[in-house]
Amino acid sequence: MSPVTGGGTGGGGNYGGGTGSGGTDGGGTGGNTSGSAPCENGSAGGFPCMGIDLVDRVTLQEMSSGEANDVWGWVDPMDGAEYALVGLQNGTGFVRLDAEGQGTYLGKLPTATQNSIWRDIKVYGNHAFIVAEASNHGMQIFDLTRLRGQTSASTYDADAVYNGIGNAHNVVINEDIGYAYPVGTDRNDTYQGGVHFVDVSNPESPSPGGGYGGSGYTHDAQVITYNGPDQVYLGREIFVGANENEVVFVDITDKSNPQFISSVTYADIGYTHQGWFTEDHRFFLLGDELDETGPTGYRSRTIVFNVSNLDNPVNHYEYQGPTNAIDHNGYVLGDKFYLANYTAGVRIIDISNIAQRSMTELAYFDTHPTSDNAQFNGVWSVYPYLPSGFILVNDIEQGLFILKESN
Repeated sequence: MSPVTGGGTGGGGNYGGGTGSGGTDGGGTGGNTSGSAPCENGSAGGFPCMGIDLVDRVTLQEMSSGEANDVWGWVDPMDGAEYALVGLQNGTGFVRLDAEGQGTYLGKLPTATQNSIWRDIKVYGNHAFIVAEASNHGMQIFDLTRLRGQTSASTYDADAVYNGIGNAHNVVINEDIGYAYPVGTDRNDTYQGGVHFVDVSNPESPSPGGGYGGSGYTHDAQVITYNGPDQVYLGREIFVGANENEVVFVDITDKSNPQFISSVTYADIGYTHQGWFTEDHRFFLLGDELDETGPTGYRSRTIVFNVSNLDNPVNHYEYQGPTNAIDHNGYVLGDKFYLANYTAGVRIIDISNIAQRSMTELAYFDTHPTSDNAQFNGVWSVYPYLPSGFILVNDIEQGLFILKESN
């Protein structure tokens, strides 16, 4: 998500934002607006590609929104149906995928207060938890089973709203524990814009459970039940925060007494934005949202830390992609890193040799064919975790793309 530079309230300030009016190149529309197209000879429906097919699209016009942002997924345990939860400027859209990956738009949960270009969604069980950079928004909670049997677009109400926060930049959930962790709240709140602990084990009756603000404002985070090589922290709940100019590691197992573990920095910090563990919890892959825009002129850079010793994380390797586009949200699945790369679309990178300091791009799909400039246009986020293998990609100016790796 584009970094907030102001007080963390409402829409905040941002480095260019994610809007067409924020110093952008006027969008990047092109290609088919619906329907499937295989990636052949470097193109799928008019979009540059390598190894990724276009399955379907759901446009912003269909979802009645001016812009899009985050995306997450949900699988109905009753019948295995897959859904896209689409962050929009004016709410959260719901799209059901059929067996072929064709999407049906089922309507929207409107924003709780004002519109915002920053909205974030996570899932615990059968409930979605939604925050936004909108004043007094709180955390909306929506029972996703209400989408069962829905065949046309409707407008929904939230099942509950947690008002222990106002605005928040993001929300993180550890499904092992049943806690939600809003981050990037008001810098003047109890935790200085750090992380709030919210017990969502009873999803529609959330309750506050403390927080941590000892390391300042947290822009984005991951929370895991640690199962890596550091035996000291085996089975502990570990919070990793992207805190603007550093990465912080905190043991939050005891919610009443969170313990700072360590922090780590790196060269040429622009804005420490978001990161994700490898599945063996040995490495942490970090994206900096502004290092491509500064005088250093990096190509899309991913900083890799060796976190085998959580008390002493160390810089391990830096990967630079083939374009100058800004990297945004990245997620790990197996030996692949799925990177939302703004104007360069979505990239899939092989990380099987990350221990040997090697990462190799395997595939890409460029939703923004007009340029790969270091600007806030194109792909905001990617969700690669649907069992079917369909990949959900949300483009700021164009909406939802449903993709799949070729063959």
